[in-house]
Amino acid sequence: MFSCKFLLPLLLCSLFFLLVPPASNSHLLKDCKFEAIYQPGDSISDTGNNIIENPSTTCARLPYGQNFYRKAAGRCSNGLLMIDYIALSAGLPLLDAYLNPNSTTGHGVNFAVAGSTALPTVTNSSLTTQLDWMFSYFNTTCYNNKDCSKKLEKSLFMVGEIGGNDYNYGLFEGKTIDELKSIRSDVIKSIKDAIMRIIGNGATRIVFPGNLPIVCLPAFLTEFHTNNATAYDEFHCLKELNNLSMYHNEHLQKAIEEVKKEHSNMTIMYAFNPKSLQKACCWNGGNYNFNASKRCGASDVPVCLNPQEYISWDGLHSTQNAYRYMARWIIRDIFQKLQCVA
Repeated sequence: MFSCKFLLPLLLCSLFFLLVPPASNSHLLKDCKFEAIYQPGDSISDTGNNIIENPSTTCARLPYGQNFYRKAAGRCSNGLLMIDYIALSAGLPLLDAYLNPNSTTGHGVNFAVAGSTALPTVTNSSLTTQLDWMFSYFNTTCYNNKDCSKKLEKSLFMVGEIGGNDYNYGLFEGKTIDELKSIRSDVIKSIKDAIMRIIGNGATRIVFPGNLPIVCLPAFLTEFHTNNATAYDEFHCLKELNNLSMYHNEHLQKAIEEVKKEHSNMTIMYAFNPKSLQKACCWNGGNYNFNASKRCGASDVPVCLNPQEYISWDGLHSTQNAYRYMARWIIRDIFQKLQCVA
């Protein structure tokens, strides 16, 4: 069996991908013969853990989920997420949330929690907690270490996106860029420790997305709006805040290189192409259709009639269509790097 490990920073969906769909790869990963997928992360990947922890969260009610489930299903989008498309491409059922007592877990488990962080001091369901859940699950489903290793060889691990919220919370609390940069080493260390822990427990195929340039999203463009035209780049993203994301990803790449030296059979790829539509589909007010006092899900907040034409769903999260195009890119890359054959 071909064995390799991956750490793949995520490509942000560009307008080009929305206008020119790539060739279909809806079942491309079936050739990889994955038997299970495991996913820790944050709201980009959460399929229902957060709404169990916090039933009052906005993602627990319509219009979230309206375009796929016709009901809120725990996903902070109008429909499916990237992990859903990846599971479908692998020929597996959608991943149930770990905290769902009625979940079916034979094909994998989703441990991601919306709003989670890499550092355990910031949120209760941090990356460390999610890994504790993961290995507690393995301890109850594997007969022994040999049995677990055999199962994990046939599994795909999608680890993240994670770490972005560590900076996001600080931004909205009014912390300076220098203050946020000061936590970078702790955030990177937490992520690297998680990678090593997963590898140490027998995982052989890992995809690790890096952080998105979230400051191109309507929520950030609204909150940190300035009349200074020089503050924006050619994609109308705030340069100073985007530099923070790039600062994080630069150091993340260094940490990945360190892991690569310790595991010579690891393949590493980095891709980043930040472009974005600027308005949210579900929200209203302001230049970016975003108003923090009128959250998506409230009775008086409208939803656009054509969410398939938007990248941003609620100002913070992407639409199903945007996740579909991002997933297509990732699926194609996973397939090529894993060298899966029929």
